[in-house]
Parts: sequence; C-alpha cells; structure tokens
Amino acid sequence: MREAARSRLPRSVFDFVDGGALDEVTLARNRRDFDELELHPNYLVDVATVSTATSVLGTRIAVPIISAPTGLQGLVHHDGEVAMANAVHRLGSIYTIASRPTYALEEVAARAAGPKWMQMYVSPDRDRVKSTLRRGREAGYSALVVTIDGPRGGLRERDMRSGFTIPPRVSLRSIASGVRHPAWTAGFLKYQRYVPAIDPPGPDGNAVELLSERWARQLDASLTWDDLSWLRDEWGGPFLVKGILRVDDAVRAARIGASGVIVSNHGGRQLDGAPSTISVLSSIAAAVGDELDVILDSGVRRGTDVVKALALGARACLVGRAPLYGLAVGGEDGAYRSLEILADEVENCMALIGAPTVEAIKTVAPVMSK
Repeated sequence: MREAARSRLPRSVFDFVDGGALDEVTLARNRRDFDELELHPNYLVDVATVSTATSVLGTRIAVPIISAPTGLQGLVHHDGEVAMANAVHRLGSIYTIASRPTYALEEVAARAAGPKWMQMYVSPDRDRVKSTLRRGREAGYSALVVTIDGPRGGLRERDMRSGFTIPPRVSLRSIASGVRHPAWTAGFLKYQRYVPAIDPPGPDGNAVELLSERWARQLDASLTWDDLSWLRDEWGGPFLVKGILRVDDAVRAARIGASGVIVSNHGGRQLDGAPSTISVLSSIAAAVGDELDVILDSGVRRGTDVVKALALGARACLVGRAPLYGLAVGGEDGAYRSLEILADEVENCMALIGAPTVEAIKTVAPVMSK
C-alpha cells in the first residue's frame, strides 16, 4: 500500500504523509522498538473462536484499532475524511477527525453514521475554541482528543525541501508533478479539497503558507494544564490527552479528570529524538491504567504491533499512516482494505499466541525484549 501510494501521489503530498521531523530518528525508532519485542506464545489453548472485540471509553468496537487524527485527508484523496470515516466504521471502530479536516465537522458527521471523536489543537482565540467545541457536540462527536505535543510545528525537512504549502503552491515543479500523477490531479482540480475546512483564513485571506507558518499562527504556545482543565469544563464530556510520553504527565492527566491518555510522539513528526511510544507504554499503563483508558499511537504497521501494545497495557491503538496509504490508492475501499489487513493480522496473532480474547492477551502472551 505504501509503495502504491508513493506511485499515485505527487512527491510533496506523499512526503507530507510519510515523513517525520529532522533526521526522522524518532520515526525510525518507533518501528525499530516494535521489532525488538518478542511475542512468547502459550500453546494448547482453545482458540477455535477468537474475538478481537473490546471497549474504549465505554464504546464497544470490533477490533482494538482506532483511526488516528490525520489532517488534510482531502489532499490524499478527494473523498478525504468522509471516505476514511466510512472505512473505519465498516471495520466496526471509531473515527477520529483531525483538527484540520478538509471536510467540515458537520458534513463528516452527516455522511458517516458511526462513532466519532474530535481532535483539537488549542488556538489562542478562546472564542473560536468554544465555537468549535459547540459544533463538535452538536454534530455528535462523542469524545474530545486534545493534542498537547504541538506548542509549535516540528521541523519536517521533507516538507521544506518539497515546498509543501497550504494551499499547494502552483509552480513549474508542481505542474510537472501533476502531469505525472493524472488520476490524483483530476480529483484535486475537480473537488479542491486542500484547505482546512475549519481553519480561519490567514492574514492575507487564503494566501499560500508553509505548514510551519500556519502552525505558528494558530497554536497557543502558552497552553498549560490549567487550560486543559478549562477545556474539560467547556467540552463537558469524555476527553483524552494525546501526546503523553512521561509517567508524571499521565498522572496529571488522570488528576484533572481525563477519560484517557494517548501515548504518542506524533508519529515522529514533532520532536525528533523523543522516545518510541512502545518503549514508554508499560510504565505509563502501570501508573494510570486502572484509572483511565491508555491508548498507544505512533509506529503501528502490523497487527502484531497492536497485540504487543495490548500486552504492555494499551486498551487499543491508533493507526494513521497505514489507512492513509490505502486512502491514496483506492479511496474508501483502499482505506478499508488497509484496516482489514491489520484486523486480520490481529486475529491471526491472537490465535497463534493462545489468546482467544483481547482480555486474555496480557495473561497468556507476555512480551519480552530480544
């Protein structure tokens, strides 16, 4: 799927999806540390029937895989967030709309009837924050995902080298790339899903901006735990804190009444040199797992990765890049196929390690380092 997506997408768009910050050390570390973990199977267990179902924040899902909030999905495929949401719902799970979707919150909710969460980066404009929260509640988003690892944008050198901007800049290079990718270009020109649907316009209307410039203008770098308490009260429902990498931050999240924490390094797209999420998961789960739901994000590419995360204390995993590759290749069906592959691998791995249920994974399949 990844290689097919590389062929279908212009290089700047593929690199936006695929890349990480600076030298991409954390991006690589996320994968390497998963690979360093071994699954020790427990045989002669009845696995004639295997159930991958579990519950997250009280919602029953068919497989412990939830879509990560990934912005600008309309750039990857013109059906964007609507296609991704329907693919996730076909899987029987929860869709998380990003803070910068290319379809409006209300349109995605109207066209995708399954369970949905809403991500938020907190803007300095508190009236705008209140308005977005109200829109999310009224549209039926059941939980708020507050991402805290973005006081400013990461330095993504692939995007800098390709000149990736919002909206995309027209240049000789972009025109040549469009000619080489006619199917993507046709959808891009016809549907024009390339500007965040809920962002305010820039100081010059919808002028071209580098992604880092847009982040700097729209993120509140002064955000503190007190602001999260205010946000909790304004939302008035379940909320998760995304970007947790330390036990003390997980404990703080529990103390302010978070419903869950998402152990995440933003897929290696923010702080290069941060630890992999799988390497810090078990200590965080041990500290707060009895109080709230712990979810793992970043680096998941195989169903075995999901099982390893569950064995170390996660209730479920977020996946971002894998379904985006599928979305690029085949819209909703492509995204669903990517998710289906992961779900099939989870079920197969559970059978092979002797875990007939998700709850059994922790007891029958200890994970050990090589």
